[in-house]
Amino acid sequence: MPLALWALTLSAFAIGTTEFVIVGLIPIIADDLGVSLPSAGLLVSLYAVGVAIGAPVLTAVTGRWKRKTVLTSLMALFVIGNIVAWQAPSYETLIAARVLTGLAHGVFFSIGSMMATSLVSKEKQASAIAIMFTGLTVALVTGVPLGTWVGQVFGWRSTFLMVSLLGLIALIGSAILVPNMLDQVIPTKVKDQLQVLLKPRLLLAYTMTILGYGGTFTAFTFLAPILQQHAGFAASYVGFIMLGYGVSVAVGNVWGGKLADKYGPIKALKVLFLGLSITLLALTFTMNSPLLVVITVLVWGAFAFGNVPGLQLHVVKIAEQDTPKAIDVAIGLNIAAFNIGIALGSVVGGHVVETLTLQDTAWIGAIICSAALAATCLAGHLDKQRIC
Repeated sequence: MPLALWALTLSAFAIGTTEFVIVGLIPIIADDLGVSLPSAGLLVSLYAVGVAIGAPVLTAVTGRWKRKTVLTSLMALFVIGNIVAWQAPSYETLIAARVLTGLAHGVFFSIGSMMATSLVSKEKQASAIAIMFTGLTVALVTGVPLGTWVGQVFGWRSTFLMVSLLGLIALIGSAILVPNMLDQVIPTKVKDQLQVLLKPRLLLAYTMTILGYGGTFTAFTFLAPILQQHAGFAASYVGFIMLGYGVSVAVGNVWGGKLADKYGPIKALKVLFLGLSITLLALTFTMNSPLLVVITVLVWGAFAFGNVPGLQLHVVKIAEQDTPKAIDVAIGLNIAAFNIGIALGSVVGGHVVETLTLQDTAWIGAIICSAALAATCLAGHLDKQRIC
């Protein structure tokens, strides 16, 4: 594999770290900036809004740019956003920095796969994409817990400095290693892009994604305060638990992919959304026990992100049938749907914390995931009707 691919992988690692590390830092940031937990939770949701907006809009704006120019510009934007977060004098400035960084995230994963395939021969394209996305998985396993630990020991600002340095290394690596002449993708016509939004089965698939991740992030956004206030863990232990969660996510991703390959995406997603709903419901009762909450969090990680391969595969299969000229757009909109779900889940969780209690985020998240299960059952029914 070419060295340029590892520059993309490092970029994915830095971007994945900055997206999810905020979860472990919410109590610290809330205390330091003098805001409530729900307000600090907006740092998760508004980042996701930046991703959701950035993916389709900036991808369209930069469609005719050289791929390397887009990549280096994105990583420069990413570094600037994290430097602003490091030096943020106020909560409002930190919010702006998170949105700015989210914009870079959205476009990176829209073009990253295409760039990875351009760097290798045809028979190695799938492996190249897998290696690039390994950066995101490794971020959950190592980057997020490490960043959480750095924030707890040296202050939350140090975490953003660390991530900006990672982004700078990735930017320099990309500038040096990525070739200037990459395959230029012909931009999808606007008419073909709009067709994606007119297909009921695709809209239902996006609804499944939004509900599945909305349910997860209703509780996950406030995992750190749950562990500290309910389970009684010291702040220093949160990073270790996040490490276990990240390992569980990595295992769940592989397991979810195999499940989708063996039984098809719909059957796999039914199992995963059912397991996710039950796990979140269980969290309502286990969060007061240090041992039981750790076990629940580990199971939760496997179910929470194990549905990614199934959701993506389901969208690809529908797009191949309904919008064959805009498959990339359909996939890009599913990436946006993931982040809309994260944003909505964070907002709902914040409202629950304000009006009810931290404990209620778990069972309300379970209800939202049950709605994702119902949408999946409807999607399976529509698929069967189409085959018949």
